[in-house]
Amino acid sequence: MANLEELVGKLKENFPQAIEETAVSRDEHTIRVKRSHLLEVARFLKDDPECGFDFLSDLCGVDYMGRVPRFEVVYHLYSLRHRHRLRMKTSPPDEDLTVPSVVSVWKTADWHERECYDLLGITFSDHPDLRRILTPDGFKEYPLRKDFPLRGR
Repeated sequence: MANLEELVGKLKENFPQAIEETAVSRDEHTIRVKRSHLLEVARFLKDDPECGFDFLSDLCGVDYMGRVPRFEVVYHLYSLRHRHRLRMKTSPPDEDLTVPSVVSVWKTADWHERECYDLLGITFSDHPDLRRILTPDGFKEYPLRKDFPLRGR
C-alpha cells in the first residue's frame, strides 16, 4: 500500500497536465485538478488499486466572492481498503460555472451535485437528473452565494 505522498506523486506523474497544485496541511492532502481533466483523474483515483478511493464522502461548493475564479467544487474522498483520505478541488471559470459530473464514478455524487447546483448555481454536465433539491421549483436565485441577502428577498 502506497502512502499519500507517493499517491500524489503518482498522480502528478500520470497527469502532469491535469494537476494544478498539491498541498498538505495538518496531514491532510489536497490536489487541485483542472476542470477539463476532472473526470479522468476521478476515475483513476477510484479504479487504480493503489489509490482505491471508492467512497465519495462529501462534495460541496464554495463561494470566494472577490476572488477569481470565484467558485470552487471540493470533493472529499476516502479509501475503505487503505483507510486514507484525499481532498480534490476544481474551479470553474466565472463565465462558465459548469463542472463534469462524477456520478458515473461515485453514485453518491448524485444528491451532492444537485445540492451544489441548487444552492450555488454550479452546473454539472452529464448529470442524470440535475434539478433543484432544496428550494422550490421556479426559484431563480442561489441562496448560498455570498451576494444573496441574509434575510432573503
